Amino acid sequence: MHDLSKPLAGWTIAFDLDGTLVETAPDLVGALNVILIEQGMAPAPMTAVRQLVGHGLRGMLLRAFAMADRTITEEQIAKLRPRIVEVYRARIAQESRPFPGCLEALADLRADGARLAVCTNKPEALARLLLDKLDMTRLFDAIVGGDTLPVQKPDPAPLLAAIAGAGGDPARAVLVGDASPDVGAAKAAGVPCVICAFGYNDLPPDELGGDVVISHFDALAGAVADIAASCPTAAESL
Repeated sequence: MHDLSKPLAGWTIAFDLDGTLVETAPDLVGALNVILIEQGMAPAPMTAVRQLVGHGLRGMLLRAFAMADRTITEEQIAKLRPRIVEVYRARIAQESRPFPGCLEALADLRADGARLAVCTNKPEALARLLLDKLDMTRLFDAIVGGDTLPVQKPDPAPLLAAIAGAGGDPARAVLVGDASPDVGAAKAAGVPCVICAFGYNDLPPDELGGDVVISHFDALAGAVADIAASCPTAAESL
């Protein structure tokens, strides 16, 4: 039996990090541009690489080099990665901030009884550092990063691990994300997916294949409540 005063008791809400919880592009692109300048290249415009943040440093490097009509090999990417990470770590929360309404939405979900988790392809140490700097770590019951397990999203294992780490059940869970790896992981895990249209969408939000699309965190609590109410097992919590 769940507390009827907490409509989301027994539910776990997992969140992607970059482009979902936090606008991290300014610091990620800032770190990228330091490296581009060191390589004798012009800085990449934010508008040109922002949507690739969800595909990691590799995706941003490939795009930046292509824009400059230069090629970059996987070996070169591997050599540049430690330097980019070094620069990024030093400025990880210099400009990065939670999206508008994010903190309020998380507080509302917790007040309604939900457990919260982070499931990101960002390396776990960097994810924890960012959340610590923004005083957000305390809001989550579990944090799974891109190197916590041998696989990353869209494999369902990280999502399932995040749900389990928060003490939840995939049958009463929702993933909130912004890009195709999130949708892929959610579908493979049998978990509904809410898409944040304000994030780093690698396709138009309506074409990503999520169950619900929201344009502001103000809409998240209602979207999750609707998913919970339509869940076949919802009656068991009454």
